[in-house]
Amino acid sequence: MKNYVLKIKTDGQIPSYGTECSAGIDLYCKTNQDIIIKSKETVKIHTGLYVEIPEGYFGAVYPRSSTGVKKHLMLANTVGVIDSDYRGELMIFFYNYGDKEQVIENGDRLAQLVIQPYLRCEIQKVEELSDSERGEGGFGSTGK
Repeated sequence: MKNYVLKIKTDGQIPSYGTECSAGIDLYCKTNQDIIIKSKETVKIHTGLYVEIPEGYFGAVYPRSSTGVKKHLMLANTVGVIDSDYRGELMIFFYNYGDKEQVIENGDRLAQLVIQPYLRCEIQKVEELSDSERGEGGFGSTGK
């Protein structure tokens, strides 16, 4: 199996995998003071982390399950996509869907970065698409 390298630059906490089989690398909050996220508010959280993702891959930022279940926080954009040519700081935007304000402290694990391969397709405009069994059936069209 090929060894892939995620290059990072940070003066904060070094991200890491929680276990041997974890898919996501834990991302930590980097702040000088506690961050308060009021109910129904969206707040930007700094990680202090910069990455160089291998070409042919992207980083997908997902919330940690405990962030959603325990703190009632969700990513404002549901999933963050980090392209391999992006060199800026990774930031996380959280929306508090709960009724209570939440406090985020320096070093809190809030999200995870999963490195995933992708395919780049040639985009081709056509007059018609091929037929399929499903056709144009949308939500619930398969009877499930």
